[in-house]
Amino acid sequence: MILEPSARQKKLEDKLNAYYFSLANIDSLGKKEQQKLYREIERTIVQLEDGHEKAEEWAKFLSSSSDELKARLKDTINSNKKGFIISRAPANGTIDYREEKAHHFARGLNGYKLFLILFIGSIAGFLVESAWCFVRHGYIESRAGLVYGPFSPIYGIGAFFLTLMLYRYRNRGAVYSFFGGFITGSVVEYVCSYVQETLFGSVSWDYSNIPLNINGRVCLLYSIFWGALGVIWIKSIYPRLSVYVLMIPNKIGKALVWILLVFMLFDSVLSVFAVYRWSERVKGVKAESAVSVFLDNRFPDSRMEGIYPNMEFLAEK
Repeated sequence: MILEPSARQKKLEDKLNAYYFSLANIDSLGKKEQQKLYREIERTIVQLEDGHEKAEEWAKFLSSSSDELKARLKDTINSNKKGFIISRAPANGTIDYREEKAHHFARGLNGYKLFLILFIGSIAGFLVESAWCFVRHGYIESRAGLVYGPFSPIYGIGAFFLTLMLYRYRNRGAVYSFFGGFITGSVVEYVCSYVQETLFGSVSWDYSNIPLNINGRVCLLYSIFWGALGVIWIKSIYPRLSVYVLMIPNKIGKALVWILLVFMLFDSVLSVFAVYRWSERVKGVKAESAVSVFLDNRFPDSRMEGIYPNMEFLAEK
């Protein structure tokens, strides 16, 4: 398939040998012939340097293409194997081809797909947390992160960044996905904890009692969980989710995303103000503006405690 440039190489070698001979016998040439030879050699040098750069680019392209083709072949073979109970995830190469062929609004890794992943991840996180609470404690308790809707944004944000960071390694070995998830999840968890404590003076989780933690915000055990989640996400959940996203028609897909985006922004901003006002009430700060009065009436302590039962304000400790 890929031919070695043997004929061109032999021609170039003959040309260079002629230059070497001419330079070695430069004294036998007249001034005009010497100047002409110098100019010709300088042009050849420029061509060689340009060819060297192109050759490096071509070598990189061949190497990356070889890696990608091997990875896609392995991914396709694995996806076609019979799974035990649960069928294997579809091959990413097949998904990529279908997205491009359909000119799908959420093809590849564009903003539409990333938002849908964040949105769906937030709902999935809420459901998983709620189910885990029921299994572990025997009762149903709110695990929402926003005042309206079944959303747990930290899971949506985690899914967003896991996809963003691991997408290029989706056809590679599980080791890439594990360490990518380990690092990405830990950073997301630490930043979210820091922002929450800085803005609202509250915490929703504290790993201080778990060994090998960093400021109680992250710990080795949960970072390992994030690593495992990275593998499960990019190898199993993401391909299946992409297939369902492909089912959304182009005509309504973009409009649907924009509607959901506006709602999520409204819900997020309102939630920030409601939690901030709640933190002020805990500190004994009275309502002095129409917005504060509205928040006190609409989101009193009893309602906020129902939405965020695990949130603790540092002033209360």
